[in-house]
Amino acid sequence: MRRAVLTAALVGMTGLGMTATAAWADDLFWVVGNRATDRCEIVTSNPVIIGDIWFASGPFKSKDDAKLARSTINACPNKDLTQED
Repeated sequence: MRRAVLTAALVGMTGLGMTATAAWADDLFWVVGNRATDRCEIVTSNPVIIGDIWFASGPFKSKDDAKLARSTINACPNKDLTQED
């Protein structure tokens, strides 16, 4: 009986943790270096560093924070700050 209660509690807490983690990831931004476009781009999903994506920085809480970070990253191949994402 006690084991069943503990198992149910553990399963419930795990599900709650996964939901909270997914909700926490909303509205975050990353700066990624993309070799295919030869640009640094701002994306809204956690990037996987493979293939054309050669670096990532973040997460940032706002797009303005990501733009500021992009302007300070020396590895960004394109430093044109007037272009809009």
